[in-house]
Amino acid sequence: MKRLIVLSAGLSTPSTTRQVADTIANAVSSAVGGRGEKLEVTTIELRELTGDLAQHTSTGMSTPRLDEVKTQLSEADGLVAVTPVFKASYTGLFKMFFDVLDTDALNGMPTIIAATAGTARHSLVTEYAMRPLLTYMRAVVVPTSLFAATDDFGGPEGADFNKRVARAAAELARLIVATEGSVGGLAGAVTDSSADVPPRKRKAGVDVTDDFIPFSELLRGHRGE
Repeated sequence: MKRLIVLSAGLSTPSTTRQVADTIANAVSSAVGGRGEKLEVTTIELRELTGDLAQHTSTGMSTPRLDEVKTQLSEADGLVAVTPVFKASYTGLFKMFFDVLDTDALNGMPTIIAATAGTARHSLVTEYAMRPLLTYMRAVVVPTSLFAATDDFGGPEGADFNKRVARAAAELARLIVATEGSVGGLAGAVTDSSADVPPRKRKAGVDVTDDFIPFSELLRGHRGE
């Protein structure tokens, strides 16, 4: 079974950001199912991690709950990241979460980025803010990004948005099903199998032994002369 993590950075209950996140997750589930795979979806409300993130940011000390989320994320086969737009960009809460992730937490992660706002004037936030952030984290962001303004809920605009959701979901499903392993990178669908450099493994950064190199390995090839 494939696993999808959905990150929702909405701050209210109910939240249009969560509504969009659920819509995308349902579309991805259908698209993955259409490819003969089952999908387990885990949705994480970042506002519920506010205290954990504040502690990590101010002290450098993580929490069991935050470590659990980090592990779930790095072991997933796909990611949907959705944020409301505050001051023309993603929220501070959204950025804070990615700030505490290990540099290798999202290597090769198939990802959909999406944003919500009250006006279509913010529609390019996915391209000038979110895509660079996820690309920096070495995630594989699908070509179709998603943006929903107030007008996109119902009517002709809503139908157009749903078409974009279906297209993004199909792109993500193709990558998820092509995933060789939860931390092993992607198959030829997104990488060149003839490349000399293998894909970098993901790591959640919660295990102190992640970067440990045995002394015998350090001395390999040296005879002490």
